[in-house]
Amino acid sequence: MTEFKRIAPEQAQTLRSNGAVVVDIRDPQSFASGHIAGATHLDNHSLPDFIAAADFDQPLIVTCYHGHSSQSAAAYLAHQGFSDVYSLDGGFELWRSTFPGEVVQSDE
Repeated sequence: MTEFKRIAPEQAQTLRSNGAVVVDIRDPQSFASGHIAGATHLDNHSLPDFIAAADFDQPLIVTCYHGHSSQSAAAYLAHQGFSDVYSLDGGFELWRSTFPGEVVQSDE
């Protein structure tokens, strides 16, 4: 499969509770100031190692600020061989307002 799907926060939360991997492509400072609990920060430097270690059959949810950049990243990851890729509609901002208890900060 080389396509990704868009997903609402409520659906993403269900997938996440069933083991989906969440990756956040925002800048490191934004990620550190708040991100979805359990999310992995992904950038051009960490991408090759992430892909090398990934389970391509595990659902993958990509998030950014508002759900626009994550669509390009999700399409890229789908083309890399991930079989079940989602872009989070509304991005982190909508997630934070929908699930404020599922947001954590990094110690950076």
